[in-house]
Amino acid sequence: MSTHARLIAEALSARADVDLAQLFDRREVRPDVPWDDFFDAAEGLLDAASLGRILPRLTRAEAAALSRAARGEDPGDPAASLEALALLSPSGSVPPPVATAVAAREDVSDDAGTSAPAPADADVSARAAERAFTSVATLADALLLAEETPLTLLAGGTVGLSERRRLIERGLPDDAALLDDLLTLGAAAGLLRPTDRSLRLSPEGAAWLRLPGPRRWSALVEGFRAALPAALRTEAGGWIPIAGWAGEHPWDPSWPARAEGLLREARLLGLVADTGEETPWATAARRGESPDPAALAGFVPAEVDRIFLQNDLTAIAPGPLLPALDLRLRGMAARESASQASSYRFTADTLSGALSAGETAEGITAFLEGISLTGVPQPLRYLLAQSAARHGQVRVSTDADSGRTRVRADDPHLLQAIGIDQALRPLGLVREEDSLTTRVNRDTVFWALSDEHYPAALVDRDGGVERPLRTLADPAPVLRPATESYATLIARLRDARGVDAETAWLERELEHAAKQRAVIAVEVAMPDGSSRELVLEVTGFGGGRLRGRDRAGDVERTLPIRSIRATRPVGASPE
Repeated sequence: MSTHARLIAEALSARADVDLAQLFDRREVRPDVPWDDFFDAAEGLLDAASLGRILPRLTRAEAAALSRAARGEDPGDPAASLEALALLSPSGSVPPPVATAVAAREDVSDDAGTSAPAPADADVSARAAERAFTSVATLADALLLAEETPLTLLAGGTVGLSERRRLIERGLPDDAALLDDLLTLGAAAGLLRPTDRSLRLSPEGAAWLRLPGPRRWSALVEGFRAALPAALRTEAGGWIPIAGWAGEHPWDPSWPARAEGLLREARLLGLVADTGEETPWATAARRGESPDPAALAGFVPAEVDRIFLQNDLTAIAPGPLLPALDLRLRGMAARESASQASSYRFTADTLSGALSAGETAEGITAFLEGISLTGVPQPLRYLLAQSAARHGQVRVSTDADSGRTRVRADDPHLLQAIGIDQALRPLGLVREEDSLTTRVNRDTVFWALSDEHYPAALVDRDGGVERPLRTLADPAPVLRPATESYATLIARLRDARGVDAETAWLERELEHAAKQRAVIAVEVAMPDGSSRELVLEVTGFGGGRLRGRDRAGDVERTLPIRSIRATRPVGASPE
């Protein structure tokens, strides 16, 4: 082991537990790593594989400072950060393994070459605002689909071809990269949660869907900012100028692609124009302040709270409908077009779906009367009455005795159709006298029937109709603090330290020399109080003794460790 490793080991032992945990976390040390003492820790942190993980994560300023230090120059202010990462010894020098790893990488300049972003003019801002408006609306559509059925992900974390086809069929744009970026924004804001290679709507996402448009945008910006890598964040909580993002991790070959992805997301939120200028509503967020959508609101259509109901069973919104109203209206009508003026169509299936989801005929009528500028046309009232009369013909409940899910219907032909429906085959429905039974849970069976447009209703143990709820993702798991994750490792390192660090270090050096059969100079204490230096080719170490061949006398010697005062590699000058 080098003197640098010893200094780092001693410095590690002097750190507080929380500082050690933060170091291990940033250096990506596994909590179960088989380190027995701080010397093991120092060696592990100076290992080429460990350095290969941390160097690409250094910021431009840190990389430039480490390059200077490796050349023997003053690293400057980032020296404290580099020492905290165990890349500099406490004396400020660069350990040889770090110097070797840095030498294999290109030099980095301190100058990021960026200045304050230029403000966008009115025309550029208008185009950016339109993109932000469209992005928020498109993400809302994706979240509604995720509420119906979780979005399946590929191994790389993106949606596959079949899933994109489903999204496109429901009106989302035919642009795979755009969809992936929007879903990334949704996940960053906590609206979607990855679970078992799928994206599920989170409780936060369900609440977000009911927010007004400006608050939706603000929540996405806050999520985007919070998810930015630390290298792009400022001490005030904002972000550095976007023009400098691409060069912030100069030793990471994958960083330019990631930075480009973040830039695309910033464009989707209207924070930056295609030409690179900053929009007026991005300034507050960049400074670390709460996003202020007031400036954005001047460039997007105002949301409306009224619709026109027509005799052809359609509804027309003369502008973007308030999200809460749009959400409820889409629960009872299919949206046919989405723009500044959206259109919706009522059908027997959409109204049946609304009734299955817990709406009532009276509630639907009252809702439509409250938002319609033209009343509720007679054809729509007639269709709603028909759907209400048909609703509940299929009842889904849990059998109290067997615990199995039971499906009943007054019409035997309808029950027979359900039993042979190929789309419902995965449910494993089995005919039992006047009903169908399955081991699949009741809610899954109900939603499967509803999705196939059967007039299903959930029934409780007393025969009453229940309001069904789509299953949302579980709450976000509580992450363990780094101190807790590394508590066992840190305790083991401290227990092994002992009170005699000098002896521990000496034994460490001798053990390494024995493994490598190295030639070392050993300073030995003599009985008369003097000392003598022997040059030995180390052949063994153990039992409190060092064995080696004396180069001068060509004899084997065995020395008690307690008699050895110091060692040094042959050729190095004694201190």
